[in-house]
Amino acid sequence: MRIALYGYGKMGRAIEEVATARGHQVVLRVDRDNAGAPPTGADVAIEFTRPDQAVDNIRVCIAHGVPVVVGTTGWYDQLGLVRDLVAHHQGALLWASNFSIGVNLFFRLNRQLARLMERQPHYAVRIDEVHHVHKRDAPSGTAITLARDIDLAVQRYAGWDLEGQEAVNADPQGPPAIPVRAERTDEVPGTHTVTWASPDDRIVITHEAFSRRGFATGAVHAAEWLLGRTGVHTMDDVLSDL
Repeated sequence: MRIALYGYGKMGRAIEEVATARGHQVVLRVDRDNAGAPPTGADVAIEFTRPDQAVDNIRVCIAHGVPVVVGTTGWYDQLGLVRDLVAHHQGALLWASNFSIGVNLFFRLNRQLARLMERQPHYAVRIDEVHHVHKRDAPSGTAITLARDIDLAVQRYAGWDLEGQEAVNADPQGPPAIPVRAERTDEVPGTHTVTWASPDDRIVITHEAFSRRGFATGAVHAAEWLLGRTGVHTMDDVLSDL
């Protein structure tokens, strides 16, 4: 498989290392010096850049008939536009707020726990996430996914509220938002914690990444899975086939 890498920072290099170990070839590396370059000669593209660059990179890949795996977060307000673009070109795109296999298992565990908590009103939830200082969006896409899944399962919450900022998707007259705390420190790859606390006890589930390799491995798995498919997919589709 020939891969075009959009974004060649620490994450891009980790993806190249994993891809090469799995017998694939990186044929294009796009960074600030050749931004906007088409994925010529690639079978698939993997995109890990910035929120303000992601949709342009998606557009150029889809226009050139190259399926694209997108790991950048913070652009999801344009997901409808991207879906229309993929449908128009009969292309293929796979997006996820987190490509780690462990995190996607964590998502499933979070959804199951949230369903159980729907009938336990004496438990209150909060989400804490910690990332490296280079991560630009807060809260992380992973934390937003966790909050969204809790929101869908538990009627006594609506939206999420980043500590120190205005609540998102929450009605002031309706249920409270899910509190989210985001911390940026050192070179932490990523830690996410969901806590359900009652007056009597506390249930905590945590995913802690040790390095970028888990994210990179998941992204390469996603690219392998996407090849030959059309439409818009998520990491949950990949996980169901692993």
